[in-house]
Formats: sequence, C-alpha cells, structure tokens
Amino acid sequence: MGRACVVDIPRGVDVQFTQVIEFRTSDIAAFTAALDEWLASTGTERAATRAILCEDRDEPGRWVQVVEFPSYEAAMANSNDPRTTEFAQRLSSMCDEGPTFRNLDLHETYQM
Repeated sequence: MGRACVVDIPRGVDVQFTQVIEFRTSDIAAFTAALDEWLASTGTERAATRAILCEDRDEPGRWVQVVEFPSYEAAMANSNDPRTTEFAQRLSSMCDEGPTFRNLDLHETYQM
C-alpha cells in the first residue's frame, strides 16, 4: 500500500487523543448498564467524541475500550472532573483485573 492513502495531521493542529483501556470482567452486562446510565446522566457534557468496546476473541472476558477525545487537554480535563473520577471508580469495582490505560496521540490515519 502506497503512502498516497496516508492522511497526515497538519502541524499546528491539535492532535487528536485516544485512550485505550484494557480490563477483565466476568459481568460485562453490569459494566455496560453503568456506562449507559452515565451516558444518559451526562447528556452532551462529555469531552469524549467516540468510544468503542471490544472483547478479545482469544481471551473471553478481556475487554478493550477505545475512547477518542479532540485533544490530550480535553481528555485530562475530563479525567479531573469529579464525576468522571467517581464513575471510573465505580467501573473499576466491576473489573476482575485492571483497568490499564494507554494514552495515545494520533499522528497519522490511513484510509484502507
């Protein structure tokens, strides 16, 4: 695949930020119910722009959540919000293992 399909992020533009959260839970239904409740209660007041939740096909019960933010600064402001801290503690209590966080700056995207 050639470089023609690469979309570079221009210099001076806020780099998008992605947080990858990996955890293990035996009760994903309770986890997603808590997530749905939080989404409903926060309305449009969230800093995150998109999230996906995936289960590891090779290790059932191991989950990865990918959360996208417009910038690192927006993600950190979200993390410092007391509502987010309380919510994260609630979700952590439902985890059998983890969570572990990966903080990633977006540098290139590929149209495939």
